[in-house]
Amino acid sequence: MTNAYFFGRIKAYKKLILLGVLIMKTAKVRLLTIKDVGNFVDAVRKYDAEIDLASGRYVVDAKSIMGIFSLDLANPITMTIHKDDCDDILSDLKAYIVE
Repeated sequence: MTNAYFFGRIKAYKKLILLGVLIMKTAKVRLLTIKDVGNFVDAVRKYDAEIDLASGRYVVDAKSIMGIFSLDLANPITMTIHKDDCDDILSDLKAYIVE
């Protein structure tokens, strides 16, 4: 990821905060195999929403295979979807979500 990407994302969040709107949904996901990661990224890339994965203090773009492999996948990771209506995304990713 480039610095421009992150600065663009920060600028977009600042706009939403100024408007009083910052809508997101979080869920824990588990990606056990390389195939799981590939299928997860393919599913996430279908959507225009900003989706992040976090493990500890590290946060990566969920559409980045390399970013996901930099996380600790031994434990469930936190997925954050930055979109108000994300039911379709959650239903698509149901196989990876842990309760």
